[in-house]
Amino acid sequence: MKDSVGFIGGGRVVRILLGGWAKADQMPARVVVTDPNREALDRLAAEFPTIDVTSGVAEAAGQDIVFLATHPPALAAAAVPLASQLRRDAVLVSLAPKWTLARLAGLLGGFCRIARVIPNAPSVIGAGFNPIAWGPALPVEARARIVALFAPLGDCPEVAEETLEAYAVCTAMGPTYLWFQLQALREVAISLGLTESEANHGLKRMTCGAVRTLFDAGRSPAEVADLVPVKPLAEMEPVVLDYYRTRLPAIHEKIKP
Repeated sequence: MKDSVGFIGGGRVVRILLGGWAKADQMPARVVVTDPNREALDRLAAEFPTIDVTSGVAEAAGQDIVFLATHPPALAAAAVPLASQLRRDAVLVSLAPKWTLARLAGLLGGFCRIARVIPNAPSVIGAGFNPIAWGPALPVEARARIVALFAPLGDCPEVAEETLEAYAVCTAMGPTYLWFQLQALREVAISLGLTESEANHGLKRMTCGAVRTLFDAGRSPAEVADLVPVKPLAEMEPVVLDYYRTRLPAIHEKIKP
Protein backbone atom coordinates (compact mmCIF):
# COMPACT_ATOMS: atom_id res chain seq x y z
CA MET A 1 0.00 0.00 0.00
CA LYS A 2 1.31 3.44 -0.84
CA ASP A 3 0.23 5.18 2.39
CA SER A 4 2.56 5.27 5.37
CA VAL A 5 1.04 4.47 8.74
CA GLY A 6 1.83 5.56 12.28
CA PHE A 7 0.53 3.92 15.45
CA ILE A 8 0.24 5.75 18.73
CA GLY A 9 0.28 2.71 20.98
CA GLY A 10 1.74 -0.74 20.38
CA GLY A 11 -0.61 -3.21 22.06
CA ARG A 12 -2.87 -6.07 20.97
CA VAL A 13 -4.87 -4.23 18.35
CA VAL A 14 -1.69 -3.12 16.57
CA ARG A 15 -0.45 -6.73 16.46
CA ILE A 16 -3.81 -7.77 15.02
CA LEU A 17 -3.76 -5.18 12.22
CA LEU A 18 -0.12 -5.75 11.37
CA GLY A 19 -0.68 -9.51 11.43
CA GLY A 20 -3.57 -9.21 8.98
CA TRP A 21 -1.62 -7.03 6.59
CA ALA A 22 1.40 -9.32 6.78
CA LYS A 23 -0.71 -12.43 6.14
CA ALA A 24 -2.24 -10.76 3.07
CA ASP A 25 1.17 -9.44 1.93
CA GLN A 26 -0.37 -5.96 2.05
CA MET A 27 1.79 -4.11 4.55
CA PRO A 28 1.67 -0.31 4.17
CA ALA A 29 4.60 1.42 2.53
CA ARG A 30 5.98 2.30 5.95
CA VAL A 31 4.83 1.56 9.49
CA VAL A 32 6.06 3.49 12.53
CA VAL A 33 4.91 2.48 16.01
CA THR A 34 5.43 4.45 19.20
CA ASP A 35 4.75 3.26 22.72
CA PRO A 36 6.26 4.14 26.11
CA ASN A 37 6.60 0.41 26.82
CA ARG A 38 9.91 -0.68 25.30
CA GLU A 39 9.05 -4.34 25.76
CA ALA A 40 5.93 -3.90 23.61
CA LEU A 41 7.98 -2.22 20.88
CA ASP A 42 10.65 -4.92 20.94
CA ARG A 43 7.97 -7.60 20.62
CA LEU A 44 6.46 -5.88 17.59
CA ALA A 45 9.84 -5.34 15.97
CA ALA A 46 10.71 -9.02 16.40
CA GLU A 47 7.41 -10.17 14.92
CA PHE A 48 7.31 -7.61 12.09
CA PRO A 49 10.91 -6.82 11.11
CA THR A 50 9.97 -4.30 8.39
CA ILE A 51 8.34 -1.82 10.78
CA ASP A 52 10.05 1.03 12.62
CA VAL A 53 9.58 1.49 16.35
CA THR A 54 10.29 4.56 18.45
CA SER A 55 9.67 5.86 21.93
CA GLY A 56 9.01 9.35 20.57
CA VAL A 57 5.68 10.53 19.17
CA ALA A 58 6.75 12.85 16.37
CA GLU A 59 7.83 10.26 13.81
CA ALA A 60 4.71 8.10 14.17
CA ALA A 61 2.48 11.18 14.14
CA GLY A 62 4.07 12.42 10.93
CA GLN A 63 2.77 9.59 8.71
CA ASP A 64 -0.05 9.71 6.14
CA ILE A 65 -2.51 7.79 8.32
CA VAL A 66 -2.14 7.87 12.09
CA PHE A 67 -3.88 5.31 14.28
CA LEU A 68 -4.71 6.29 17.84
CA ALA A 69 -4.40 2.79 19.32
CA THR A 70 -4.67 3.34 23.07
CA HIS A 71 -7.23 2.23 25.65
CA PRO A 72 -9.95 4.84 26.32
CA PRO A 73 -8.54 5.90 29.74
CA ALA A 74 -5.19 6.75 28.13
CA LEU A 75 -6.56 8.32 24.98
CA ALA A 76 -6.66 11.97 26.03
CA ALA A 77 -3.06 11.95 27.23
CA ALA A 78 -1.98 10.32 23.96
CA ALA A 79 -4.06 12.55 21.70
CA VAL A 80 -3.30 16.04 23.01
CA PRO A 81 0.37 16.06 21.91
CA LEU A 82 -0.69 15.06 18.41
CA ALA A 83 -2.38 18.42 17.77
CA SER A 84 0.95 19.99 16.83
CA GLN A 85 2.42 16.87 15.21
CA LEU A 86 -0.17 15.77 12.63
CA ARG A 87 0.27 16.87 9.05
CA ARG A 88 -2.60 18.95 7.70
CA ASP A 89 -3.27 16.34 5.00
CA ALA A 90 -3.02 13.36 7.36
CA VAL A 91 -5.93 11.24 8.58
CA LEU A 92 -6.31 10.18 12.20
CA VAL A 93 -8.13 6.91 12.90
CA SER A 94 -9.20 6.21 16.47
CA LEU A 95 -9.59 2.56 17.45
CA ALA A 96 -11.22 3.19 20.82
CA PRO A 97 -14.83 3.26 21.99
CA LYS A 98 -16.21 6.08 24.14
CA TRP A 99 -14.35 8.97 22.51
CA THR A 100 -16.59 10.57 19.88
CA LEU A 101 -15.44 12.26 16.71
CA ALA A 102 -16.39 15.64 18.17
CA ARG A 103 -14.42 15.06 21.38
CA LEU A 104 -11.43 13.83 19.40
CA ALA A 105 -11.46 16.97 17.26
CA GLY A 106 -11.50 19.02 20.45
CA LEU A 107 -8.50 17.17 21.85
CA LEU A 108 -6.68 17.69 18.56
CA GLY A 109 -7.16 21.45 18.52
CA GLY A 110 -9.80 21.38 15.79
CA PHE A 111 -8.14 18.82 13.52
CA CYS A 112 -11.12 17.10 11.92
CA ARG A 113 -9.78 14.68 9.31
CA ILE A 114 -10.84 11.85 11.60
CA ALA A 115 -12.44 8.41 11.46
CA ARG A 116 -13.35 5.89 14.16
CA VAL A 117 -13.05 2.12 13.72
CA ILE A 118 -13.93 -0.71 16.10
CA PRO A 119 -11.67 -3.57 14.90
CA ASN A 120 -11.94 -7.20 15.91
CA ALA A 121 -9.45 -10.01 16.35
CA PRO A 122 -10.30 -12.13 13.26
CA SER A 123 -8.74 -9.30 11.23
CA VAL A 124 -5.46 -11.07 11.96
CA ILE A 125 -6.45 -13.76 9.42
CA GLY A 126 -8.32 -11.42 7.05
CA ALA A 127 -11.73 -12.38 8.43
CA GLY A 128 -12.40 -9.29 10.52
CA PHE A 129 -15.46 -7.13 10.96
CA ASN A 130 -14.29 -3.55 11.40
CA PRO A 131 -17.17 -1.03 11.39
CA ILE A 132 -16.17 2.55 10.65
CA ALA A 133 -17.69 5.99 11.20
CA TRP A 134 -16.42 9.02 9.31
CA GLY A 135 -15.84 12.52 10.57
CA PRO A 136 -18.05 14.83 8.51
CA ALA A 137 -15.06 16.86 7.30
CA LEU A 138 -13.16 13.83 5.99
CA PRO A 139 -13.18 13.98 2.17
CA VAL A 140 -14.23 11.09 -0.05
CA GLU A 141 -10.68 10.51 -1.27
CA ALA A 142 -9.38 10.10 2.28
CA ARG A 143 -12.23 7.75 3.16
CA ALA A 144 -11.37 5.56 0.18
CA ARG A 145 -7.77 5.29 1.38
CA ILE A 146 -8.91 4.08 4.80
CA VAL A 147 -11.26 1.53 3.25
CA ALA A 148 -8.41 0.25 1.07
CA LEU A 149 -6.19 -0.03 4.13
CA PHE A 150 -8.77 -2.19 5.92
CA ALA A 151 -9.81 -4.26 2.88
CA PRO A 152 -7.19 -7.03 3.41
CA LEU A 153 -8.42 -7.42 7.00
CA GLY A 154 -12.05 -8.31 6.24
CA ASP A 155 -15.29 -6.33 6.13
CA CYS A 156 -15.23 -2.60 6.88
CA PRO A 157 -18.85 -1.37 6.75
CA GLU A 158 -19.75 2.29 7.24
CA VAL A 159 -22.00 2.66 10.29
CA ALA A 160 -23.56 5.44 12.34
CA GLU A 161 -21.16 6.68 15.00
CA GLU A 162 -23.68 6.16 17.78
CA THR A 163 -23.65 2.40 17.10
CA LEU A 164 -19.90 1.91 17.52
CA GLU A 165 -20.06 1.08 21.22
CA ALA A 166 -22.70 -1.58 20.52
CA TYR A 167 -20.36 -3.07 17.92
CA ALA A 168 -17.55 -2.95 20.49
CA VAL A 169 -19.58 -5.18 22.81
CA CYS A 170 -21.02 -7.48 20.13
CA THR A 171 -18.32 -7.85 17.47
CA ALA A 172 -15.04 -6.65 18.98
CA MET A 173 -15.51 -8.55 22.25
CA GLY A 174 -17.77 -11.17 20.68
CA PRO A 175 -15.13 -13.80 19.85
CA THR A 176 -14.28 -14.10 23.54
CA TYR A 177 -17.83 -15.29 24.25
CA LEU A 178 -17.33 -18.22 21.86
CA TRP A 179 -13.65 -19.16 21.76
CA PHE A 180 -13.40 -20.90 25.12
CA GLN A 181 -16.47 -22.99 24.36
CA LEU A 182 -15.25 -23.97 20.91
CA GLN A 183 -11.83 -24.87 22.29
CA ALA A 184 -13.46 -27.06 24.95
CA LEU A 185 -15.57 -28.73 22.27
CA ARG A 186 -12.46 -29.34 20.15
CA GLU A 187 -10.72 -30.97 23.12
CA VAL A 188 -13.75 -33.19 23.73
CA ALA A 189 -13.92 -34.17 20.06
CA ILE A 190 -10.27 -35.26 20.11
CA SER A 191 -10.73 -37.14 23.37
CA LEU A 192 -13.60 -39.05 21.75
CA GLY A 193 -11.37 -40.30 18.94
CA LEU A 194 -11.34 -37.65 16.22
CA THR A 195 -8.00 -36.47 14.94
CA GLU A 196 -7.20 -32.79 15.40
CA SER A 197 -7.71 -32.27 11.66
CA GLU A 198 -11.08 -34.04 11.72
CA ALA A 199 -12.20 -32.10 14.79
CA ASN A 200 -11.14 -28.76 13.32
CA HIS A 201 -12.85 -29.39 10.01
CA GLY A 202 -16.08 -30.65 11.54
CA LEU A 203 -16.35 -27.90 14.12
CA LYS A 204 -15.61 -25.15 11.60
CA ARG A 205 -18.34 -26.40 9.32
CA MET A 206 -20.72 -26.92 12.22
CA THR A 207 -20.14 -23.41 13.60
CA CYS A 208 -20.56 -21.67 10.26
CA GLY A 209 -23.65 -23.75 9.46
CA ALA A 210 -25.18 -23.09 12.89
CA VAL A 211 -24.79 -19.33 12.47
CA ARG A 212 -26.27 -19.39 8.99
CA THR A 213 -29.20 -21.54 10.14
CA LEU A 214 -30.06 -19.16 12.98
CA PHE A 215 -29.79 -16.02 10.86
CA ASP A 216 -30.76 -17.18 7.35
CA ALA A 217 -33.14 -20.14 7.59
CA GLY A 218 -36.27 -18.02 7.88
CA ARG A 219 -37.28 -19.83 11.07
CA SER A 220 -37.89 -18.43 14.54
CA PRO A 221 -35.17 -18.97 17.17
CA ALA A 222 -37.42 -21.54 18.86
CA GLU A 223 -37.91 -23.39 15.58
CA VAL A 224 -34.16 -23.43 14.97
CA ALA A 225 -33.50 -24.76 18.47
CA ASP A 226 -36.08 -27.48 17.89
CA LEU A 227 -34.15 -28.81 14.88
CA VAL A 228 -31.87 -30.71 17.31
CA PRO A 229 -33.81 -32.93 19.74
CA VAL A 230 -30.98 -33.68 22.19
CA LYS A 231 -29.57 -30.69 24.13
CA PRO A 232 -26.91 -31.94 26.58
CA LEU A 233 -26.22 -28.48 28.04
CA ALA A 234 -29.82 -27.29 28.28
CA GLU A 235 -29.71 -26.86 32.05
CA MET A 236 -26.87 -24.33 31.68
CA GLU A 237 -28.71 -22.07 29.25
CA PRO A 238 -30.50 -19.89 31.85
CA VAL A 239 -27.20 -19.05 33.56
CA VAL A 240 -25.44 -18.21 30.30
CA LEU A 241 -28.39 -16.16 29.06
CA ASP A 242 -28.38 -14.19 32.30
CA TYR A 243 -24.73 -13.31 31.74
CA TYR A 244 -25.52 -12.06 28.25
CA ARG A 245 -28.54 -10.07 29.35
CA THR A 246 -26.94 -8.41 32.36
CA ARG A 247 -23.18 -8.21 31.93
CA LEU A 248 -23.04 -7.09 28.31
CA PRO A 249 -25.48 -4.17 28.70
CA ALA A 250 -23.47 -3.15 31.78
CA ILE A 251 -20.27 -3.11 29.72
CA HIS A 252 -22.01 -1.07 27.03
CA GLU A 253 -23.16 1.45 29.62
CA LYS A 254 -19.60 1.76 30.87
CA ILE A 255 -18.06 2.49 27.45
CA LYS A 256 -20.79 4.77 26.10
CA PRO A 257 -19.69 8.38 25.42
